[in-house]
Amino acid sequence: MFSPRDMPSPSSIFSAYASMTASIMLLRSMANDLVPQPIRGYLYSTFRYLIKPRSPTLTLIIEESTGIARNQVYDAAEAYLSTRVSPENERLKISKSAKEKKLTVRLEKGEKVVDCFDGACFKWRFICAESEKNNPNDHSNNNSISVRSEKRSFELSFPKKYKEMVLDSYLPFILEKAKEMKDEERVLKMHTLNTSYCYSGVKWDSINLEHPSTFETLAMEPELKNAVIEDLDRFVKRKEFYKRVGRAWKRGYLLYGPPGTGKSSLIAAMANYLKFDIFDLQLGNIVRDSDLRKLLLATANRSILVIEDIDCSVDLPERRHGDHGRKQTDVQLTLSGLLNFIDGLWSSCGDERIIIFTTNHKERLDPALLRPGRMDMHIHMSYCSYQGFKILASNYLETPSDHPLFGEVEGLIEDIQITPAQVAEELMKNEDPEATLEGFVKLLKRKKMEGDVCENSTPDKAEPTHQQSKRRKVGCKQKRGVGINKSISGVTQIRTRRMRGCSL
Repeated sequence: MFSPRDMPSPSSIFSAYASMTASIMLLRSMANDLVPQPIRGYLYSTFRYLIKPRSPTLTLIIEESTGIARNQVYDAAEAYLSTRVSPENERLKISKSAKEKKLTVRLEKGEKVVDCFDGACFKWRFICAESEKNNPNDHSNNNSISVRSEKRSFELSFPKKYKEMVLDSYLPFILEKAKEMKDEERVLKMHTLNTSYCYSGVKWDSINLEHPSTFETLAMEPELKNAVIEDLDRFVKRKEFYKRVGRAWKRGYLLYGPPGTGKSSLIAAMANYLKFDIFDLQLGNIVRDSDLRKLLLATANRSILVIEDIDCSVDLPERRHGDHGRKQTDVQLTLSGLLNFIDGLWSSCGDERIIIFTTNHKERLDPALLRPGRMDMHIHMSYCSYQGFKILASNYLETPSDHPLFGEVEGLIEDIQITPAQVAEELMKNEDPEATLEGFVKLLKRKKMEGDVCENSTPDKAEPTHQQSKRRKVGCKQKRGVGINKSISGVTQIRTRRMRGCSL
């Protein structure tokens, strides 16, 4: 043990402390003079890193915007976390705009959410910090006015061992989930041409697409419905495939058949199924090939471009006959321009697009429009079949398929040409299902006695009556044959039995 006499005196301690302090100041002064600032900063940071206690938690900051552009991860997290709200949350934001179908739920500042993914738990916290900055546009006085703004962000905290999972799996999962939610809530649009030839020529105008047609309500036989749905599903999932084979990510459909067979209803059902906007292009309002290119560039991705009645919508210069065509000086829209619009270099300016042609007379179309790569799938839509009638009766009358009159309808409708539009009109005449079905049976009997013939089949006056009736029946059955075939050229041909698609 030390005795009090062995202890240094206070003056000795103070002298030693002053000497040490002077030495440290001298060393610091020499270090500042001899060691550059970047090296000093690096050594200081290294020293702090070594002595700082290490946390097992990693926190990612997801800000609302990155410069002038919004942060997609922030938007996706905001939408995704609205579905992970728990009873533990005390404050939430609720809103709804006129175009939204559901209430929008968002976290209030400071609220926390715990989300589990693949066996790991992740803690989210919504941060909303207010800041003040001077208004540079206010020059009214010397004292600039401060503007209050909010800086919003999410904090994502998790154990450091899950860093790779978060970056490679969890955040991509949130982005994909938010995209699906956005597609479900998306308000579809119907775009049409604004033909005000001012400075920029034609342009698209839009309204909400509220057509109720779906594949569930379409009066289509199951084999055709499944074929169309499978083709659409295969198309939207093949982005990398189209890129790998060097083709534009688009698909062409030709819908052909008599009027009233549901071509427009099928288009609406495809749009509702895929959540694609519809762009209705009237070629009769297009004067120049350059207008077509401008319209194509203004067409959004994930859309359906429709040209209805293409056989009579425009008189292309290469296909003018007689005096019915427009003058060359007035019309500069050419068949080659239309083909380039569909399948040329300009067609690659966009992704995930569907092009649909409709016509009542397929035989009038130029073969160049129908080849694979332009119209990939040909869907024949013809007269109503018994299966189509049962779907329409269920939709309009809510009648079970074992109704006593259905057997009589089946025996009559097989040999009669009647479109789904005519069937639907008849089913709407009376609110009483029994009276409606009786009236429909009478209509079928009357049409059978009148001897209706199939589309494009004209009886020969020289033929005996019984031979004409026999040929009509055979012709109807041939036109309504069942089949989903691949043509020699590779275009998918779908020919329906009587009726190929109508929700009506």
